[in-house]
Amino acid sequence: MAIHGPVARVVIAAHDGSSPREVGAAMLVWRDGQQGTIGGGALEWEAMARARAMLDAGGMRVDREALGPKLGQCCGGAVTVLTEVYDAVPVAEAGMMARSVDGREMPLAAKRLLARARGEGVMPAPQLVQGWFIEPVTRAERQLWVWGAGHVGRALVAVLAPLPGVAITWIDVAAERFPDLVPEGVRVLPVPQPEAAVALAPTDAEHLILTYSHALDLALCHRLLNHGFARVGLIGSATKWARFRSRLAALGHAPEMISRITCPIGTPALGKHPQAIAVGVAVEFLAARTGAIGWESRA
Repeated sequence: MAIHGPVARVVIAAHDGSSPREVGAAMLVWRDGQQGTIGGGALEWEAMARARAMLDAGGMRVDREALGPKLGQCCGGAVTVLTEVYDAVPVAEAGMMARSVDGREMPLAAKRLLARARGEGVMPAPQLVQGWFIEPVTRAERQLWVWGAGHVGRALVAVLAPLPGVAITWIDVAAERFPDLVPEGVRVLPVPQPEAAVALAPTDAEHLILTYSHALDLALCHRLLNHGFARVGLIGSATKWARFRSRLAALGHAPEMISRITCPIGTPALGKHPQAIAVGVAVEFLAARTGAIGWESRA
């Protein structure tokens, strides 16, 4: 806000029928820019224009948009859009934001949601409750450590960085290995011996190993097997993985532990271009959350 001045936040507060984005999807709008998306093409353009018109006066408004009759979209649903203008960062309470969209007092249903958040740490999904919009403060749900800032690492970070709920730590041997412009929110960690940085990773983190060196890849696999992890994906061929399995076994790792590492990663049918590899790996990363395809072992 110190850079952009007043900023409007536009959020999907509710919808009936189909919607281009889920409840809680949001974007920030300022005079000459925008970050995030609520989707929907015409819906988003109209919301941006409305938000910019509010910047000088400030305040809040709620609009219910019929996607078909009003905006000519084929979704067939109706979306409730909440727009708020901020000149300072809002303060959350117990990890929650709650505000009335129509001036009424907080209903009992909203009070119960807030009480559970305070007392039990149970965060509800974003929702419109009897004129009050309740939403938890977004926190990273997944910690992803990307090892290697070469062509594939750069392509992968560019694909994954905009995703909500993902905190990326990016590691390589020197600062000059990273691009001049690193995506917002990505933590860069240049260390001469990356394998030593394994000790800094949470034991429930997910890892993608994409370094320039097979020796470093092996050292990272060895350290991670000793350290603990949620998932590990290793770039490489079936031949590389066969050799790594043998070497990791010689280092004392049990076959069932070695099998927790996925190699190869991605979708070979997409090709070997860095962006093609990144797309395939990103699909696996996203699917792992739901178990749709995941980083299952390919030993």
